[in-house]
Amino acid sequence: MKYCIALVLAALFLFGCADEKVKPKVDYNLKAEKLPTQESWKSTVIFTDSGFTAAILNAGHLRMYAETQQTLLDEGVKVDFYNTDRAITTTLTSKTGRVEDVTRNLFAFENVIVKGADGTVLKTEELEWRNIDKKIVTDKFVTIVTPKEKIQGYGFESDQHLKNYVIRNITIVTQSTIEE
Repeated sequence: MKYCIALVLAALFLFGCADEKVKPKVDYNLKAEKLPTQESWKSTVIFTDSGFTAAILNAGHLRMYAETQQTLLDEGVKVDFYNTDRAITTTLTSKTGRVEDVTRNLFAFENVIVKGADGTVLKTEELEWRNIDKKIVTDKFVTIVTPKEKIQGYGFESDQHLKNYVIRNITIVTQSTIEE
């Protein structure tokens, strides 16, 4: 009985090892220009202006596309903005983002939160940081909470430090009494 089992196992082993090679499946619909030219995880990108650090961007996943000249960011985005004294003045976080490689403008999407050094907090679902004038802008719904008040509305423009801001269509203004 032992010899029969051994003989059956040996036969299965020999027949299982065929000379046929498995060919990988090729997707002929995939176009090379749709693939990123560079891709990295847990990335850090430093933006400089006249030799000074203007911002440091961290992303969980970064994909650069030469064809469209843009970089896609996901798996968590964090940007620290610096002043000329090299101090962090504002921190922006979002779920995803995009950087236009030519203009170096940053677009942040999904659960966007911008925190100023003075305790001011901006919340929205989408915004743009324009590199040329260092402004934060959006036409979406925003909530801004300062130590003294809470303002909600549509449309927002500010310097990157959240010091001088304008909300276009204000829907509510209240005094801040609790941390939000």
